[in-house]
Amino acid sequence: MPTAPAPTAPVDVLVLGGGVAGLSAALCLGRSRRRVRVLDAGEPRNAASPHGHNLLTHDGTAPAELLATARDEVARYGVELVTARVVDARALPGDEPSFEVRTDDGTTHRARRVVLASGLRDELPDVPGLADRWGRDVLHCPYCHGWEVRDRTLAVLASGPSAVHRTLLVRQLGDDVTVALHEAFEPDDDERADLEARGVRIVPGRVTGVRVDDDALTGLELADGSTLACDAVFIATRAVLDDALVGGLGVETGRVGSPDEDLGAAVTVDGTGATTVPGVWAAGNVTGPQHALASCIAAGSAVGAQVNLSLAHADLAAARDDLAAAGA
Repeated sequence: MPTAPAPTAPVDVLVLGGGVAGLSAALCLGRSRRRVRVLDAGEPRNAASPHGHNLLTHDGTAPAELLATARDEVARYGVELVTARVVDARALPGDEPSFEVRTDDGTTHRARRVVLASGLRDELPDVPGLADRWGRDVLHCPYCHGWEVRDRTLAVLASGPSAVHRTLLVRQLGDDVTVALHEAFEPDDDERADLEARGVRIVPGRVTGVRVDDDALTGLELADGSTLACDAVFIATRAVLDDALVGGLGVETGRVGSPDEDLGAAVTVDGTGATTVPGVWAAGNVTGPQHALASCIAAGSAVGAQVNLSLAHADLAAARDDLAAAGA
């Protein structure tokens, strides 16, 4: 009869998610001589992107290469790197924070603190064919992908009022830009005037599919049977969090987007990256889909320092208690 995996040795910090935010936190904590274990399912948000951009000294490097280098770096400081999916996470009762996490192989992990860096899943608009082109010519961020499609025929697929903001950013990339309203919203007079002032075409009607020729996007198919020609389309995605982590830990989340446009949810944090659950910090895309490589790395490093400070205070309190007990 097979036996269940034994619980692993407790650590100071469990980092849930091995993207650049989680690894940046792990690097800071490892260099502070904390016992750190990173649990990662191996599904980074930017897996479909051929290159990462706006990252000084590494602009254009493939995301997989960046992560491989980062894992090598954190491993130098004794950080444990475990490939596993977290299926349950919870805070344990007690005066001092402590946590228990279970992975899909049945292993139980315990820690004094948690860094939640699990990122998010991008839920694309329900248009057939978009997902197959994701990260190539169906794009989400003008800063991440804009230079590569500059001066091409570009489209923006509206999901709500944020399309106006996105379209004005895309317009900086080239002169031939169209926004497809997709029955998602109707620009008001000011919004329409802004788009028209920049020479952006506004196309009503629902988008029903994509046209692809020779493995390249060539247009968006509309419900009236016409095709909106484009070489790339920018879309808004809906941020979906991992409920096994976020819900299990009980951290507070907030809505992303305006009241008229649901762009998903993000974990609520204060200025230090602390969540509403004592002992849990969060960094990276789990706190907002707008974060790119550079800001995720910065947030992870800052959170790592805050977690180390929290542990230093706890260690001091325990030492003082021990001294008091010895002197009693």
